[in-house]
Amino acid sequence: MQVRERGMRGSAGRRLCGWWRSRTAAARRDTGMSTTEYAMGTIAAAAFAAVLYKVLTSGTVSKALEAVIGKALDAPF
Repeated sequence: MQVRERGMRGSAGRRLCGWWRSRTAAARRDTGMSTTEYAMGTIAAAAFAAVLYKVLTSGTVSKALEAVIGKALDAPF
């Protein structure tokens, strides 16, 4: 019975090692982004920057930032 259990663990281990080797080999083959992935990443980053700019330059956020900076500069030393 113990021999059979070891054999099952061994075959499962070999399958797992085989799967892991195939995944790492696939990851090495598919390194880097393609041109379309770069384009989509650039568009997403630009859109995020535009939204962030609009939020930070809005009146409410601008006043809140000014208040925080004002309190920090008026702090006693």
